[in-house]
Amino acid sequence: MSINLLTDFSLWPAGLGLVFITLIGLVVASFINVVIYRLPLILRREWGETNLPEVSLSWPASHCPDCKTSLRWWNNLPLISWLIQQGRCVNCKNKISLQYPLVETAGGILALLIAWRFGVNLSSLVYLSFALSLLALAVIDAKTQLLPDKITFPLIWAGLTWHWLFSSNQMFDQAFLGALLGYLSLWSLFWVFKLLTGREGMGYGDFKLLAAIGAWLGAPALIPVVMLASISGLVVALVLKLNAQWQGQALPFGPHLVIGCLVLLIGGQQLAGWLGLGAWLEITGWAF
Repeated sequence: MSINLLTDFSLWPAGLGLVFITLIGLVVASFINVVIYRLPLILRREWGETNLPEVSLSWPASHCPDCKTSLRWWNNLPLISWLIQQGRCVNCKNKISLQYPLVETAGGILALLIAWRFGVNLSSLVYLSFALSLLALAVIDAKTQLLPDKITFPLIWAGLTWHWLFSSNQMFDQAFLGALLGYLSLWSLFWVFKLLTGREGMGYGDFKLLAAIGAWLGAPALIPVVMLASISGLVVALVLKLNAQWQGQALPFGPHLVIGCLVLLIGGQQLAGWLGLGAWLEITGWAF
């Protein structure tokens, strides 16, 4: 029975499974904040920038970036510690970046939405891992315009492996084609744009990110994802333009691809139908 309790959340008391998966979302999102800050530093040191601090994802221990005081476990509770400390370091009283509670809150909300979409089960934990990885990529890209291969490549293989082992043959075929077309579609757009304008319209990381999305959601999902991403990007560019914060400089596209993917992941066929893409998914036989 103990093994069944770990693998079948339907045996848990009502509501306890939702609490469990939400806590997982909060805790993992707290670690994602570490990844967001440290992974770009690790990569830049690997690329030869030796003037940056030497860090890993596990060292040094969590500490205040201003006074360098190490944080006790009770100062590092996801969201709760930030609220108790009123958004300030417990030692130097400097403000803690809003990124930390916002990312943690996003992790908890994603956990709830995915549990609502897929049920409280092991599949929801797998898709939550995918969603939280996308969250890390979105914030890293927004801050640094990097989409690290150390996240995108494992996501591609994880999606293909998941569908190969646990989905139908049809879904695996769609996932394999999705990874291939996800990369080649943006790669082709990149070169057409560069040949016509002499400028690079996006980075190579965007190709790999869309390949990862295709590996998880399948080839039929690529068009809705790119459509949603384009709408999101246009809205952000318009808002920045109206506030005189955008003068035509390159804006990261990765966060918008993530938004498009998460919206479709959680909304599914019903959302696609609302966008007028239900017929497209039916014609292509979307098996997700």
